[in-house]
Amino acid sequence: MKNRGRGEIIALILEVATQGTNKTKIMYSAYLSSAQLKDYLSFLQVSGLIRQERGGESYKTTEKGKKYLQKYRELDEMIETEVSKLDQRKL
Repeated sequence: MKNRGRGEIIALILEVATQGTNKTKIMYSAYLSSAQLKDYLSFLQVSGLIRQERGGESYKTTEKGKKYLQKYRELDEMIETEVSKLDQRKL
């Protein structure tokens, strides 16, 4: 697996939690250890990107988190487009 940046990991967590899910599903979907997940969930909650639901058993992406996810995807798509252009020039 390639090294992932913080932004990519955050996007993965927010994607998984869009409909609401538990810690275990987030951890396995984002390929994180429980210690890493704990740090990310804490950061995301303080930032207002994710919230705990149902007595703390479930996490769900907030509207702010959905906006982050949308902007992340737009940026990722823009970068992919530029990389594709560079690759075609090499041919």
